[in-house]
Amino acid sequence: MLSLIREVGTACAAFHDAVVRDLATERVQADEGWSFCAMKQKGVPAELQETVGIGSIWTWTALDADSKLMISWLASNRSADAANALLSDLRSRTTNHLQISSDGLAYYIDGVAKNFPPGAATLGQVVKTYGASSPQPGMNANSEASRYSPGRLLSTEKTAAIGEPDMKHVSTSFMERWNLTLSMQNWRFTRLTNGFSKKFENHCHMLAMTMVYYNFCRKHQSLKGITPAMAAGLTDYRWTATDLLSLEMWGAAEAA
Repeated sequence: MLSLIREVGTACAAFHDAVVRDLATERVQADEGWSFCAMKQKGVPAELQETVGIGSIWTWTALDADSKLMISWLASNRSADAANALLSDLRSRTTNHLQISSDGLAYYIDGVAKNFPPGAATLGQVVKTYGASSPQPGMNANSEASRYSPGRLLSTEKTAAIGEPDMKHVSTSFMERWNLTLSMQNWRFTRLTNGFSKKFENHCHMLAMTMVYYNFCRKHQSLKGITPAMAAGLTDYRWTATDLLSLEMWGAAEAA
């Protein structure tokens, strides 16, 4: 099974890298979602605390707000280098001026400034303020669920971080829905289970498979039943699981 994950995951990553390019995207939402590999961060030995792939893993994603296509993703730590890598990849795959929306993480501001020429992109941020973490109404304060419940949302503010974005389109709501989709499609992201990744390499392979499945195989309700790849003009039909598994042969043909 692990050898199959490696083969198909490698083919999916290569396929995405080659095909998801020259996109006429205009609006992008970006976010980063938490998971962990091998062990929780608090259990990582001191000498491995800065090692990417052990402990907390952040999946950085950039999604086309119109076609819902997942354009770029990266599994890494939560750092300026990771933000730069995501935005550099996003820049390489798009052709139009972009309006980018993100959460309030400052790394996005530096990343957009470094990777997009002046005037090539605007950035709007959704800054959320939470109160101290406390159980939701009716929730047992000692339950496992309460430990992972976020603090209550106190306020939300939209800010123009770079340029003059259209503030009515500054949003991360699609990314919040995507994070739910990711945890439902990929067992490695489901909390309070033993399904977490034990090896970072396999974690990345499963991510690649998840992204290609999401883009090419999964019908999207808001797109009237077509896939994001169809909406973006990358394919004219909905892929099956057989098409996805056939990417291993596609990769071999490309290499030849």
